[in-house]
Amino acid sequence: MSAVEFVGPPPKQRNTKHARIAAELRAHPSVWGVVQKPTSIARAASAAQAIRRARLTAYEPAGSFEAVARTVTDGDATEYRVYARFIGGHQ
Repeated sequence: MSAVEFVGPPPKQRNTKHARIAAELRAHPSVWGVVQKPTSIARAASAAQAIRRARLTAYEPAGSFEAVARTVTDGDATEYRVYARFIGGHQ
């Protein structure tokens, strides 16, 4: 028996967390969703920029998603959030 399983080429898109997030956003075009809650506003801003610029293939083509970072305070609790939405484009 062979140690290699020959099943064809790998899928173009891996089933990553970002692939699932992008798919959900595409299913609800123009609707904002909270996609991450990082530990700092700098991390939130970096993640939002990565989504806008499609640094990950899940968000291609660049410009098809809007994303922003926000600090949300409720009483004494502070949260950093990344909001994103699908605005168009084709893969």
